[in-house]
Amino acid sequence: MNQLKLFIELTRLKKPIGFMLLFWPCIWGLTIVYDFNSDSFKYFFYITLFLGGSILMRSAGCIVNDIVDKNFDKKVERTKDRPIASGKVSIKLGLFYTLVLCSLAFLILVNFNSFTILMALASMPLAFTYPLMKRITYWPQLFLGITFNYGLILAWISITNQISIIPIIFYLGAIFWTLGYDTIYGFQDIKDDEIIGVKSTSIKFKKNPKKFLLICYSTFLISLIFIGFLENFKIFYFMFLIFPILQLLNFQIKKLNFEDKNDCLNKFKSNNFLGLLIFINILVGKLI
Repeated sequence: MNQLKLFIELTRLKKPIGFMLLFWPCIWGLTIVYDFNSDSFKYFFYITLFLGGSILMRSAGCIVNDIVDKNFDKKVERTKDRPIASGKVSIKLGLFYTLVLCSLAFLILVNFNSFTILMALASMPLAFTYPLMKRITYWPQLFLGITFNYGLILAWISITNQISIIPIIFYLGAIFWTLGYDTIYGFQDIKDDEIIGVKSTSIKFKKNPKKFLLICYSTFLISLIFIGFLENFKIFYFMFLIFPILQLLNFQIKKLNFEDKNDCLNKFKSNNFLGLLIFINILVGKLI
């Protein structure tokens, strides 16, 4: 039972915000490409597959991150008690868990077409080298965005078996969304990170963070507007965009207190609700 608790703690299964932020781009991409005039079974089946894959891959990513950051985590108040940093779980056992999780994820992946499988496998090196980026660049959040939103591309090609300009624009916009929310997240540890030498956009833009967030979130919102025009969505789609706009620009940026760790965490977690708003927005565009 103790090992189960440690496994849950290691994979952050009690903190679903991580795998949900990985899952939302998948369901966005799937919803925007799916023909709802056809049988909906495949749509819901693929939603289940992408959710399972998101949980498994995020869990594996957490373990790899903790292994790579073991010595850093020991020096940060928020992370010092993580299973690997505290020595409760060995690196060898962590690697075994990672192998099992990736194997289960592959069993999910083989349900898709060959192009989707190939594209997913091609992203693996980037996914597992992300933890190293904070050592060499102030832009690790950019690499996180490239990785975390890749499911949007995969969802599109799982249906069409080809790529097009629409998912690429959406994907690029979503990368800026991740740049924003993970910069907010990084402000929780900014003091410790500066001491131990970890780099982040939180540190790089600490003198004027709201300006940087405004650029990131505005770019994401502009991509949503472009998508609406390219998909020939009706006026209702654009009207509903007011809700994501208010959530991002008013709630997340205007009301954010960077000095308050709890507020940073709450604003970061609110992106799960933002993911739902965008999902509903796409449904409005597709169905109304």
